[in-house]
Amino acid sequence: MTDPAPLIGRTHTRAVHTLSLDATGTRNALSAALVTELADALTDCGKDPDVRAVVLTHTGTTFCAGADLRDPPHPDALVALLRQIVELPRPVLARVTGHVRAGGLGLLAACDIAAASTDATFAFTEVRIGVAPAVISLPVIPRADPRALGRYYLTGERFGPAEAVTLGLLTTAADDVDTALAPVLDGLRRSAPQALAETKRLLTARVLETFDRDAAELTALSARLFASPQAREGMTAFLERRDAAWVV
Repeated sequence: MTDPAPLIGRTHTRAVHTLSLDATGTRNALSAALVTELADALTDCGKDPDVRAVVLTHTGTTFCAGADLRDPPHPDALVALLRQIVELPRPVLARVTGHVRAGGLGLLAACDIAAASTDATFAFTEVRIGVAPAVISLPVIPRADPRALGRYYLTGERFGPAEAVTLGLLTTAADDVDTALAPVLDGLRRSAPQALAETKRLLTARVLETFDRDAAELTALSARLFASPQAREGMTAFLERRDAAWVV
């Protein structure tokens, strides 16, 4: 029996390690296996002195479709992954050239710098399947403008990269995302590793306070909602590509 194909691609160029979500068959949904592989890859990056920065990107037209409804990770595992990105002693940059939904926005918010192409789209779709953006709120809410965020949390509407920049979920949007990231990566390569780690700690302190304060409560909320009758109906409707029973 052959081993399954890796879900995370890895490349290394001039002190920048790129991790690519490579589960295109599920639109890079956050399955239990993908979360585990990504956490392992990040652990390796944190231990490697030759890694100055990490770029998190994707293959296919979707950066991340959110939780894999057929094989979801345990909420504790997702919390741990998001916290690992925030705490990693290397800057983590998101490079997005496709669609980002639900839990994928948690990955985006956990990153230190996030850049997307101008044709990327975003949506907090949790409310449309009967749950709430609970666990991903740990990095999202400290990063985002609360008034602007409310609309998209409550409606599940799609929004574009300009709105994502205004919300605080993206650092920048550009027609060519690699051109936009080039000076950022050059700056990181010119920066001392110790200085980068300590500066990141300054920038992420408020996000980590939210994890310390709210992680247990939001993990319990996520588990309760996913086990509810409305979530079962919402997820079934999503998989059957029909409106949920509550749609009026």
